[in-house]
Amino acid sequence: MIRPTLASETEPLVALASGTGVFKPLEIDTLRELLVDYHAHPEQDHHTVTLEEDGTPVGFAYFAPTPMTEGTWHLYWIVVGKATQARGLGGQLMAHVEDEVRRIGGRVLLIETSSLPAYDLTRRFYLKLGYTQEATVRDFYADGDHQVIFRKRL
Repeated sequence: MIRPTLASETEPLVALASGTGVFKPLEIDTLRELLVDYHAHPEQDHHTVTLEEDGTPVGFAYFAPTPMTEGTWHLYWIVVGKATQARGLGGQLMAHVEDEVRRIGGRVLLIETSSLPAYDLTRRFYLKLGYTQEATVRDFYADGDHQVIFRKRL
């Protein structure tokens, strides 16, 4: 089941992301701040959804419209717990996000990720779902850690 994320799930979702072993401590801290802010300011046009199995969160996605654009959205986070990866759950989450963005009137979805080897599976996942690698910004996150931008017309 995919449903809106609850404020009480902030720490379990942060732990889920941390447990993947992919994200840096700074990214985990940022995720926590983002989720706390999201629940403190429900008037924002941001969205976060949780994927649960048997009442337990096993994944989530966070997405929002891109400021100063018309119909462009960003997927800021998508996480599936390490124990439940490679079962199609990430694809289900992405389909839900794309459907929701379309429903709201979005026309383009952008995703930014790292070029580091730890993100190889992530980049292949986006390509498998029909995203195109639109750009690479060299040394964006750190020296040798490029930002890779994916795009899909919805």
